[in-house]
Amino acid sequence: MPIHGLPPSERPIKPVHFDIERVIRPNILALHPYRCARDDYKEGILLDANENALGHSIATKASLNNAASYDSTLDMDLHRYPDPSHDPIKERIAAIRSLPSVDHVFLGVGSDEVIDLLMRVCVSPGKEKILITPPTYGMYSVCAQVNDVGVVKCPLELTGQLGEGGTKGRFSLRVEEVKKAIDVDASIKLVFLCSPGNPTGTKISLESIKSILDYEKFKGIVVVDEAYIDFAGEGSSAVALVKDYANICVLQTLSKSFGLAAIRLGIAIAQPPLIQVLTNTKAPYNISTPTAHLALSALSPSSLANMQSKIETLIASRVALLKSLSNIAHLGLGSWIGSNDANFVVIPVLTKDGTRPDNIRAQKVYKALAEENGVVVRFRGNEPGCEGCLRITIGSEEENATVVQKLELVLNQF
Repeated sequence: MPIHGLPPSERPIKPVHFDIERVIRPNILALHPYRCARDDYKEGILLDANENALGHSIATKASLNNAASYDSTLDMDLHRYPDPSHDPIKERIAAIRSLPSVDHVFLGVGSDEVIDLLMRVCVSPGKEKILITPPTYGMYSVCAQVNDVGVVKCPLELTGQLGEGGTKGRFSLRVEEVKKAIDVDASIKLVFLCSPGNPTGTKISLESIKSILDYEKFKGIVVVDEAYIDFAGEGSSAVALVKDYANICVLQTLSKSFGLAAIRLGIAIAQPPLIQVLTNTKAPYNISTPTAHLALSALSPSSLANMQSKIETLIASRVALLKSLSNIAHLGLGSWIGSNDANFVVIPVLTKDGTRPDNIRAQKVYKALAEENGVVVRFRGNEPGCEGCLRITIGSEEENATVVQKLELVLNQF
């Protein structure tokens, strides 16, 4: 079996008795890696990766206290291993998220490290499974294959007959279907819920999450991935459930609302037993000193105030962008789908006559935007319930104006 991404080679391998394909586990050889936005395009107006287009919110040196001031990276003790626990960061997270103590907080190299750790500590390879709810974040399935665990798929509600989001609308959790899947397969150990979802941009109601937590036949853990939660409004976070439920783990990140995707800091919030298991299992010194320094700065009161201001700006821009996109609907652009709880919107490209979503046209529009007009969005038409859809990250005011202008131009071409 060839190795994905490696071009064939005619060069002889030495020693002749060695074959790397016999060494690598079959599930790894069969793995199709997660394809991130930067694999496709690296230049232009980048509205494809759901980064914070307004940048980070770390306050200037004058407004930070000494413990979190800007210092040159080279002035840090880079010859020393970093703090293995980073309690000052955890203390600030606990205060911000109203947690009792630092023993409810785990830090990982992005949320992806936590996703992988949860599978490694909870799900037996080759025997047990996770449950995901498509359309959802692709790394759940990739991590499952890496760890040789099965995947049960229970799609979200894919029609908009009852509106968008909520407990019954488009991209809501089909609670009874999840329960049925659990009933027929006791090997399901983790249920992954992305809220707000990627690519759905739709939060899962706390009522629906509680229904799974309370379901007696489910003996595993509900993992709620809240990368975009700060864009969803007050009272949306499942962190509020942690104090009452030992079977929930909430994932958050500094990549989105904090505008710090480059430093790769993910957060797990749960009751102390699970947090301790994750701590026991992680690699030593997993959070670097430069990352910790920037994270602590980002969690200062003045930086948090900046972050909140940028969130409000992006939410207002989200409304304005949707309105601008509606003005070119006559060119075969559908109404947004999902409940718009994140820093992006999902818009279907329709046939020219506007009668149905059109994947072929959407792909042409996507490529023309990126390759001829310098505007990069993300094609999501192959995801369940997202036929013909483009996912557009909310940009700056100027970027949003440009994407609408270029989209109008390209829609007229195809």
